[in-house]
Amino acid sequence: MTGRCSGSVPRVFGYRQHVAKPLDLPFDPIERAGEIWADTWGPASAMRVATSVMRVQQILLGRYDEVLRPHGLTFARYEVLVLLHFSRTGALPLKVIGSRLMVHPTSVTNAITRLVAAGLVERLANPRDRRGALASITPHGREVAEAGTRDLMAIDFGLGALDERTRESTFAALRKVRAEAGDFQEKPPAETVE
Repeated sequence: MTGRCSGSVPRVFGYRQHVAKPLDLPFDPIERAGEIWADTWGPASAMRVATSVMRVQQILLGRYDEVLRPHGLTFARYEVLVLLHFSRTGALPLKVIGSRLMVHPTSVTNAITRLVAAGLVERLANPRDRRGALASITPHGREVAEAGTRDLMAIDFGLGALDERTRESTFAALRKVRAEAGDFQEKPPAETVE
């Protein structure tokens, strides 16, 4: 579903390519808040970046949910399907899904329940943990995950405004924040033998 909206910004899945739900403000509110912040409290770069990250998250989630809606998915459910698709056996314990996606167990249970109802995942007893359950992707779930991925890639995951170099540097910068917060342990680079 591609078309045109006001100006020359192409529309993809009902949203402008560069702004999910356009506010059409006559100024950048984060930049303006940064100016006021600097005049009131001092350096505003951290506040501007943090607020921008939060707004971009809203924009991207809106885009992803719009693109995935025809597949009966939200982005959260799509992430579960992709994680299961990537697993060696197509099945993972719910506890592992929660830790890999960094979400609360209740969110995992909710997503799995909806995916099971849609026939995209099966909930199985975990043979290694009688108290736990496994989620296993179905063949239809694999098809839906692949179709959703194609559609997300078609909109460049909503990041078409950024060139590849900017994407890599943004990932590297945000990775430092995640590492400092303890999301993962940094591994030293592998030694090369010459």
